[in-house]
Amino acid sequence: MAGFGQGTRRYPRSRGRTRSGTGLDRATLGIIGVICAVAGFFVLGIILGPVAVVCGWLAMGRAWTGTRSLPALVAVVLGAIDTLLAIIWLAGATTPGTGMF
Repeated sequence: MAGFGQGTRRYPRSRGRTRSGTGLDRATLGIIGVICAVAGFFVLGIILGPVAVVCGWLAMGRAWTGTRSLPALVAVVLGAIDTLLAIIWLAGATTPGTGMF
């Protein structure tokens, strides 16, 4: 049986996966963004849409140039559509006579 300090396993968040060594890696942020964007179409779109955009933007490395992962791009696009639809729905719900109640 190997001891704990023998280096038989590597730390799962090795230096190459994250930009500063702490926090979530980019692939995880992209997946979280896609989940928030899809869930935002059904509930709390005004909150989950911007969360998806931010997660996607951070997963892309805060730049439009260079290599981008597909989940990050999907999270940004769906999050923006989700936010826009939530704003349109809220604007329509506040007009007189067409409210929810």
